[in-house]
Amino acid sequence: MTTQQLLEKWQNLDPEQQQQVIAFIDSIHQTPKPIKRSSPLGESLRKIRQEIIESGTPLLTPEEIEHEKAERRGGYVD
Repeated sequence: MTTQQLLEKWQNLDPEQQQQVIAFIDSIHQTPKPIKRSSPLGESLRKIRQEIIESGTPLLTPEEIEHEKAERRGGYVD
């Protein structure tokens, strides 16, 4: 979308909507950008997760994760 197209769309909004758009843009500029802190382990885990997703295997729910942990701990639950 070009600047001209955005301007035309903005001009077609009522004044209240224009103010909402301006407020939204201001909020984006004020939001600090997250610092990417990725360790080699984090990168490996994200890669493994993506491979699981691409394989079609559903990810575990939080409840399933707790059950899996308990099984691996010999039935011990926190």
